[in-house]
Amino acid sequence: MQLNPWALTGVVLVALATYYLGHRSSRSATTTHDFLVARRTVRSRRNAAAVSGEYLSAASFLGVAGIVLKEGADATWYPIGFTAGYLALMLFVAAPLRRSGAYTLPDFVEARLGSKGLRRFSTAFVMFIGILYMVPQLQGAGLTLASILPVPMWVGAVLVTVLVAVNVMAGGMRAITVVQAFQYWLKLFAIAVPTFVLCLVFFSGGGPGGVRSLGAPAPPVFTADTKVSVQTDVTVKVTTETYFHAYGRIDDGPAGGVARWSPLIPHKVSEGTTLEFAAGTPVPVISAAPASNDAWLHPASGNLTDLLQTYSLIFALFLGTMGLPHVLVRFYTNPDGKAARRTTVHVLLLLGLFYLFPTMLGALSRMYVPQLLVTGNADAAVLMLPTAMLPGVPGQILAAVVAAGAFAAFLSSSSGLLVSVSGVVSTDLFPGRVKDFRLGTALVAVCPLALVFVLRTEDISLSIGMTFALAASTFSPLLLLGVWWRKLSWPGALAGMVVGGGLVLAALGINIASEYTGNWAPWYTIQPALITVPAAFLTTYLVSRVTRYGRPELVNDIMLRLHAPDPLGLMQDRAVARFGQAEDKTRAARGRHRK
Repeated sequence: MQLNPWALTGVVLVALATYYLGHRSSRSATTTHDFLVARRTVRSRRNAAAVSGEYLSAASFLGVAGIVLKEGADATWYPIGFTAGYLALMLFVAAPLRRSGAYTLPDFVEARLGSKGLRRFSTAFVMFIGILYMVPQLQGAGLTLASILPVPMWVGAVLVTVLVAVNVMAGGMRAITVVQAFQYWLKLFAIAVPTFVLCLVFFSGGGPGGVRSLGAPAPPVFTADTKVSVQTDVTVKVTTETYFHAYGRIDDGPAGGVARWSPLIPHKVSEGTTLEFAAGTPVPVISAAPASNDAWLHPASGNLTDLLQTYSLIFALFLGTMGLPHVLVRFYTNPDGKAARRTTVHVLLLLGLFYLFPTMLGALSRMYVPQLLVTGNADAAVLMLPTAMLPGVPGQILAAVVAAGAFAAFLSSSSGLLVSVSGVVSTDLFPGRVKDFRLGTALVAVCPLALVFVLRTEDISLSIGMTFALAASTFSPLLLLGVWWRKLSWPGALAGMVVGGGLVLAALGINIASEYTGNWAPWYTIQPALITVPAAFLTTYLVSRVTRYGRPELVNDIMLRLHAPDPLGLMQDRAVARFGQAEDKTRAARGRHRK
């Protein structure tokens, strides 16, 4: 691995800026209100930048470009779904959620349905979703650091965990709000500037020659003699008879020189194998991806399985956003429901702007770093593309900018996830004091770091897609029906979470087993939301209809508080006896909300 001092400098500067902003903001964090909801005085525009900062995770910064590189037109549903989920959040959930006066998602569950048992059950799902979502952030951090330093991938994961835990323990939500808002603008700069520069290079005819048009009815080709090191077992396919040199194991046998692959069957490449291709050789691609550029450029044919898998992905992304605990907790920091809705509108604009750029980088990667189609490590496309198109110092500087932005993505998303899960742990499992929040942060931070060492590194966007499916199948029915249907009962909500969450977890287990035993799992275990989300909604509805005893007695008062206009003054904080009045803390700090 060749050291890129520019990229190392960029990562160090991001880490220092993150620590400085978090430390500075944490000096005024002294109460539970500060740690959980930042005194509920965060401005709409700043909160929107903070929401966008934590939402634009490894899946957005690295994963979107990587999956566009592999899947082409079908992959554009990822950025569309990631953004469109906030439209549903704005229309149906954001304002009532804030008016509930809750501090965490389980706190809202108890406020709406009056069940402590359901609150404890939802606490378990919040912890599971948050920890599961943190794992790809840490994996992405390891990938980024390993691409600029000759270190193992776990080093980046440890670095991000320590830095994020220090900031969160120091000031909770109040400390990370400014950090996440800053990191959104940093990420936008770090993805937009390289995209503009590389597009100029492409349209001016610069960069390596010999690339093949994306619309050509043939696979991409290697533009120069290329050596590829395979880090995990992969299965690839070729469209023509392909000659190359291989050292290691291919097709379940040893290889130590010239090899030939036939287009008639898929071919296996074992971990640790080195492949050497001559310039002009058509690029082998992993078996699940389109082999030719014209197939890559167009959506999948009318195959029913492809269509169902696409709709399942849309279900997961569109409804999963409103069930992500680290997203929902940010709306508790707004002063009222109107501000929460305004925040969501701004988020839609900020996310729509950002997602233009990784999509374009994914298309350029198909032409200039096609070797990633052999290894399956497509998430490295954004990191490798600048130096592939611009050799020398200019490419290294652009790569440094991208690496700094990627590191900011891991830090901001991990911060939001850690705050949301730590807040739930401290208020539901501990008494809820500041020292309990800090203890919960330390305990929660260890869990995803441990999983990084035992789980295989897969495509980041695909692994996060499973997390969205879990959120859509558990909290999405509870929130939508809880906000808009007064006849929802806690047994119905519990049954829906058990059915939806249980099906997703079963699909996840089957998928993991399949990866180790020949990839035999059907499509609905990879994208299960098309089955699990309707099953969760239907179960919640049917059980609620037959369990009238599980509805709170004051349901009309609760629904009025959720939907009454803010000027009526019906909104009030919960758990005042535990945490005091947020308004008192606001006046003491002379905090004032602005648009």
